[in-house]
Amino acid sequence: MPPLPPSPPPDRALPGWLPLLLGFLTAIGPLSTDMYLPSFPAIEAGFGAAAGSAEITLASWFLGLAVGQMAQGTLADRYGRRRPLMAGLAVFMAGTVGCALANDITTLALFRAVAAFGGSASMVLPRAVVRDIAEGHAAARLMSRLVLVMGAAPILAPSLGGLMLQFGSWRLIFWFGAAYALLSMTLVWRLLPETLPPERRLQLGFTAQLLRFAQILRERSFLSHTALGCASTFLLFTYVGGSPGVFVGVFGLDPGRFAILFGAIAAGFILASQFNPPLLMRFGARRLVRWTTLAMLASTLTLAVVAFRGPGALWQVLVPLAIANSLCAIIMPNATVGALARHSAHAGSASALQGTLQFGVAGCSGALLGWLADGSARPMAMLMLGAAIACVVAQAFRPRT
Repeated sequence: MPPLPPSPPPDRALPGWLPLLLGFLTAIGPLSTDMYLPSFPAIEAGFGAAAGSAEITLASWFLGLAVGQMAQGTLADRYGRRRPLMAGLAVFMAGTVGCALANDITTLALFRAVAAFGGSASMVLPRAVVRDIAEGHAAARLMSRLVLVMGAAPILAPSLGGLMLQFGSWRLIFWFGAAYALLSMTLVWRLLPETLPPERRLQLGFTAQLLRFAQILRERSFLSHTALGCASTFLLFTYVGGSPGVFVGVFGLDPGRFAILFGAIAAGFILASQFNPPLLMRFGARRLVRWTTLAMLASTLTLAVVAFRGPGALWQVLVPLAIANSLCAIIMPNATVGALARHSAHAGSASALQGTLQFGVAGCSGALLGWLADGSARPMAMLMLGAAIACVVAQAFRPRT
């Protein structure tokens, strides 16, 4: 193995490829969450299972993420970033291969949980690496690039999964995931520096770690920024889960036109994420987040009014929907930086706790959409409006310093 690169000091000039590598690693979670969603009917048909039974594999995935992120954060603060990340990717690859070879729904769900436990390392540790090497505006710039991936990947992943189904069975999606993990392990081994030196690592027992989590949860900045991140991620997941029913079910778009609109909204998210660093430099985090949450509230309120009056023309739904999703690309990186800002001594634990809460809350969006479904755009619009209101409230509770 080549010698490890030295740990970079905060805010130094970083290699241009480092954000790309961290983004590549971060994409594992959202890609694995959403890429196989179009294959649910094929999975159920292949196993001779009842309609809707594939949903258990998604539930087991989110359970594995919730448990895994807490464990990965603890390991990362104790052993550094590289080794837990390599181990997590190895577990993810093994679990994904198990998914590709599964013979029934139960086995698939079990291996999905295993894969999620390992894959959670790629969601927690890149954020901890950012906190290790950068602060303030530099951290926000790096986090914007990670959030770009975290936001764009779940939007684009279903289209990628659907494309794979045109060329092979649903198992091809999991073989792709295993190959992605192998490539990620190689890149980490060859390129990623260790950013947490031994003298900064925490040797905590189980009870001490629980007390550390409790300490983090009592800190106002962490709570308010994590709530902000949870609400904006919930809004994004609500769009991803609700938009097929609106665009295809309500407006009658064919899959090709739906894919074009889906991609256009994803492009808006990507573009908005690149505006975050210059806007942050000009206006500061406090004013930027406050204005962005208010704009999100206005756009989702417009969407709700349109949905309850009757959808009317497609553009009347499309415009406020695209605006609300693009604003997530500004809120999410600033929420993550704010949540971790006062926890440099245990960035892995704080990142894990934030990720667990964020995906736990966001994962409820699908269940709520199913429960409220009435064949209209109203459930999606109301859930997105509720998320925007939560963003405004969370923003108001952020500490001023």
